[in-house]
Amino acid sequence: MKDVILWTGAGQIGMAIARRVGFGKKIIVGDKNIENAKEISKIMSDTGFDIEAIECDISSRESVLNLIKVGQKYGEISTLINSAGVSPSQAPVEVILKVDLYGTAVLLEETGKVIKNGGRGITISSQSGHRMPALTPEIDEQLATTPTEELLKLDVLQPKNIKDTLHAYQMAKRCNVKRVMAEAVKWGKRNARINSISPGIIVTPLAIDEFNGPRGDFYKNMFAKCPAGRPGTADEVANIAEILLSEKADFISGSDFLIDGGATAAYFYGELKPSK
Repeated sequence: MKDVILWTGAGQIGMAIARRVGFGKKIIVGDKNIENAKEISKIMSDTGFDIEAIECDISSRESVLNLIKVGQKYGEISTLINSAGVSPSQAPVEVILKVDLYGTAVLLEETGKVIKNGGRGITISSQSGHRMPALTPEIDEQLATTPTEELLKLDVLQPKNIKDTLHAYQMAKRCNVKRVMAEAVKWGKRNARINSISPGIIVTPLAIDEFNGPRGDFYKNMFAKCPAGRPGTADEVANIAEILLSEKADFISGSDFLIDGGATAAYFYGELKPSK
């Protein structure tokens, strides 16, 4: 029996992280598109990792429970890497909320019930959640603690209150961060930790969709005018994830780490600040 890593979202960021922490463990990679999971599984298998690909849609609790069940065949779940999600240019409002918001909440909840004593997890959020105006304390608490099956019924998430797909994405990512805080309390009862990472523009196939989408010029302007002057790479996100998933971060739980080349700083206090 081995320690098991559950990894959702067979993309470049998830793979960069899994390569850092997956050696010697059984990796179960789940993706809604099984071909994505198989392709990335072959890449890692060919470089010595013990990995199995399955179909997994995190917006389905049944699918998440199946992911966990498959993992438990090989040992205890020691690590969660959640990099699943859709972007504002890839899906309508309803799908973004169902996958990025509800799906992440389900995954954190169900994994938290079975995570190994001393286990660790990370979920990939986004800088977008940091660029919204502050929500009220009441709404923040609702996003953090509302029972998962009631989340999408919240008034703040109803179509009349969501302006467009970008707003839906921002709400989902704000919810991710708040959800991680609330789940950290529950995970702590199992001596386990959960944190989130909020990347800025990272060059991945998903980001390239955004560059070529309706907001492409917006994103290109963002990384050109941020302090770093460029987009990031998946490995730069993995640098932080590797620490968070190690014993070096044993005092860190319920936290979010913004990794965006200073774009959010420039949005509030620099060249990217919106004109009034």
